[in-house]
Amino acid sequence: MKRSVIGGALICCAASLMTQPVSAAQAKNIIFFLGDGMGPVTQTAARIYAGEKAGLEVPETHILAMEKLDYAARIKTYSEDAQTTDSAPGMASYMTGMKSKNEVISMTPDTNPNDDDGNPYQSDGDSLCPETGNGEAAETLLEILKAKGYGTGVVTTTRITHATPATTYAHICNRNAENTIATQMVPGGDGYNNALGTDGLDVILGGGRRHFLPAPEGRRSDDRDLIMEMQGAGYTYVSSGSELGNVDPGSTDKLFGLFNSSDLNYELDRVNNDLDEPSLAEMTSTAIDILSRNQDGYFLMVEGGRIDHALHGTNAKRALEDTLAFDEAIAAAVGKVNLEDTLIIVTADHDHVMAFNGYSKIGNPVLGLLKEYRTGGLALDAQGKPFTTLVFGNGGGPREADRATLTEDEVLQDDYLQEVGVKLGGPGTETHGGGDVRLNAGGAGSDLFKGTLDNVEVFDLIHEAMGL
Repeated sequence: MKRSVIGGALICCAASLMTQPVSAAQAKNIIFFLGDGMGPVTQTAARIYAGEKAGLEVPETHILAMEKLDYAARIKTYSEDAQTTDSAPGMASYMTGMKSKNEVISMTPDTNPNDDDGNPYQSDGDSLCPETGNGEAAETLLEILKAKGYGTGVVTTTRITHATPATTYAHICNRNAENTIATQMVPGGDGYNNALGTDGLDVILGGGRRHFLPAPEGRRSDDRDLIMEMQGAGYTYVSSGSELGNVDPGSTDKLFGLFNSSDLNYELDRVNNDLDEPSLAEMTSTAIDILSRNQDGYFLMVEGGRIDHALHGTNAKRALEDTLAFDEAIAAAVGKVNLEDTLIIVTADHDHVMAFNGYSKIGNPVLGLLKEYRTGGLALDAQGKPFTTLVFGNGGGPREADRATLTEDEVLQDDYLQEVGVKLGGPGTETHGGGDVRLNAGGAGSDLFKGTLDNVEVFDLIHEAMGL
């Protein structure tokens, strides 16, 4: 199925791929891991951080689970209307083979997220896109495989209605209409996406309870209790890590889990505060156990979504901890599946503006103050003050004309916010970056994923790997 769209025009696979041999291994199953915002610097810093935690003499030599997959590619991430994509078109490009505008969820390239006055469609969170004159739904990989009898699952540490997971099962003009997005996954309900078949997704695990419940418990403006509707449609519902742990995958056909009103907690806080939320690895393992019972095969999307949120907040420590939790989920999946019939893809939807700074010595704590490789002493700026290895190009972190004198103890704290080059505003204002991201692939058909690819080409290569 060659239908990749760039700039609104259909294209076929890149010419460089035409001469490559078709993979002899056909994938029966696919697990698509998406580290939201996990650009090359985040991956590099997480690798070193993991090496430090493992007590390696040279932490830089550590290898992440995702990096042990056999093949790698460089991915272009621009959207239909922006050099720097947001998560909606970034992930939708992989899932539909089409470019789309920023904020649009799995719609054709001509879809606009805002009306003629610049106001977002569905600003109230419930209304639909205009029925005519504003694009059409773009069929997703999940929908294609669902129609062929595959099992389907979506797992995330964000709200299940957030941009990345939504692109797999929903179609809407503006990503902010999360109440409407929620209705699209409820079999038989008003607003249901009929492309998901009569029975819907098989496994749904994440956060976002507020978009499934009416006020005052939730944020729905109607009186629908979508959790009750999902239970009525045959789903086993769980709302905590302990409840998920008690699920018997061998006797559970449909599983629906919402573990927080909004996003799940950052991994650092989940562990430090002993919260009853599941880890991403636990959710992934349970999903695989249930989906692998489908003899036709399965599609599972797993998102490490809070990597992105921590980076927006210029909080590198939480970003790295969530990256490692994401990597643990990948390791769990590799340990459970047969790579002779399962394709595993790990990539990101976009980069961020975190930078790896200066000439630090081998073994220097990646979250710490930068120490010179020649002398081992603190590197100093033009004011004679130390600075950290990790910094951000922009955001809400500290930036003063007369910089404070930082200490090692200060910058290693959980809540420390890295300094920024361009001050944009308050917390969370750091932007995505427009740079390419990395894709790692392993298992059946993974040899197709190499070179420099546009994100929409990944859709076609998955089809080739799965013999669709």
